Amino acid sequence: MEENQKSPAYGGQALIEGVMFGGKQHTVTAIRRKDGTIDYFHVLKESSPVRQKLKKIPLVRGIVALIESAGLGSKHLTFASDHYDVMPGEEVDKSDEESSKLTMILGVAAVGVLSFLFGKFVFTLFPVFLAGLFHPIFPGKTAQILLETLFKLTLLLSYVSLISMTPLIKRVFKYHGAEHKVINAYENNLPLTVENVQAQSRLHYRCGSSFLLFTVIVGMFIYFLVPTDPFWLRIVNRILLIPVVLGVSFEVLQITNAVRNIPVLRFLGYPGLWLQLLTTKEPEDDQVEVAIASFNKLLEIEIHGEEVLTDPSPLSPESEMSTVNL
Repeated sequence: MEENQKSPAYGGQALIEGVMFGGKQHTVTAIRRKDGTIDYFHVLKESSPVRQKLKKIPLVRGIVALIESAGLGSKHLTFASDHYDVMPGEEVDKSDEESSKLTMILGVAAVGVLSFLFGKFVFTLFPVFLAGLFHPIFPGKTAQILLETLFKLTLLLSYVSLISMTPLIKRVFKYHGAEHKVINAYENNLPLTVENVQAQSRLHYRCGSSFLLFTVIVGMFIYFLVPTDPFWLRIVNRILLIPVVLGVSFEVLQITNAVRNIPVLRFLGYPGLWLQLLTTKEPEDDQVEVAIASFNKLLEIEIHGEEVLTDPSPLSPESEMSTVNL
C-alpha cells in the first residue's frame, strides 16, 4: 500500500515466489518459475462511476479499497500458487483455462472478499469472548476494553510469529521486504537496480501490516464511545463497528504516511513499522530482481499501454504474459 507522491498511487503485495504491484488501472505480478525464469500476470482494473465516487468519500473509501484489494489480490495469489512450481509448458491446457476463466475470476474474487470478512469477524469477536471470561475479575468498562485490546494484540502477534516459522511464509515475507525496498527506491528517485534497492529499508509507512495494527489501536478508542454491557450489546456493537474501525484506520494510515517526513509527527507510524519487523524479512538478490521486474513491467504498461504485455522481459526471454481483463 505504498505510493509515490508525484505519481499515481502504487500498491504492492507479496506472493508465493513473486510480487504484485498495482497502479490506478493496472496490476502486474512477476513470479520466479521453477526453471528460474520470470513470468507475468496482468489484471486490468475497471471501476464503475459509483465506485469512483465512493473512493472520494473519507471513511467509505477505505472500505472500497480493502474489498477491491482482497478480490484482486486473490487472483494474483492464485496465479502465483498455480505457476511458481510448474515448469513452463506444463500448465493447464489453455482451452480449459479460457472456458473456465469467468468462473475462476468470480470465484476467486468472492473467496478473497469472504476470507477477508471472515478473518475480520474472528479477529474482532474472539478477543471479546476472552475478555468476557474475565468479567468477574475485571468488570469495569475500561478494564474490559483494555483486556480485549490486549488479547487482540496477542492474537495478532502470535499468529504472525507462528506462520513466519514456516519455510513458505518466510519466503513470502522476504518478497514482502523486496516489495517495500522497490517502492522506497522508486520514491527516492533511484534507478531500480538490485544494489540500489537492497540498500533501502524493508519497512514502509503505508504497508498493510501497519493497517492491521491500526485497526487494533483505533478500535480501542472507538469502543470507549459505546457500552460494553450487557454482553450481547457489546457483541452487536463490535459487529456494527467493523466498517467504522476499518474506515477510520485507513484514514489514520494515510495521515501517518503524509506526516512521515515531519520529525515531530513521524513517530505516529512507528507502531506499524514495528509490526513490519515481523511481517517482512531481508530479501535475497534474486527476489529483489523479481520485485523490480514486476514494478518495471507495471510502469511500462502505464506509459506505453497494454501492447507491452507480450514483450519479453530482459530478465527472462522465455516468459509469457498472462492477461485477465476485469
